[in-house]
Amino acid sequence: MKRARSEIDSAIILLESSLSKKILRKFEIDEDSTFYSGAISHSYYCIFYCAKAMLLTKNIKTGPPNIHVRTFWNFKRYFVDTGLFDSKLLELYRNMALKAEILLELYKEEKNKRGKFTYNTIPQANRSPAEESIKNAKLFFKHCNAYMMNI
Repeated sequence: MKRARSEIDSAIILLESSLSKKILRKFEIDEDSTFYSGAISHSYYCIFYCAKAMLLTKNIKTGPPNIHVRTFWNFKRYFVDTGLFDSKLLELYRNMALKAEILLELYKEEKNKRGKFTYNTIPQANRSPAEESIKNAKLFFKHCNAYMMNI
């Protein structure tokens, strides 16, 4: 859960940095730069590490290959299918995983194009999804943390 907390904190810092010209100037970063994609990615990892921590309470460890898929399906099996967690949290997890996967694919695709115009505009287009991702990660963390405190 500490790792999950660190991930959501990182997401918040990246979002706030993207919104503050003062912070960008302090670190000599172009004022048009944003870190929304990073905020989305860190929000997903918050959820991923929460799910891994939850599985550890059942002595279930997930690892490569397919660690993300295995973690998701085991979380579903042991926490949602059993009624311990609402299926809405699973849908939130699924959506965040999809969003992170899409960002990774966009990154790979654009990296292969060697940084053409589209590559530079992707992060700027993600403010609203970044804010939503952080909100969702906070909610997921809150529920997992409450569960962990009660066991």
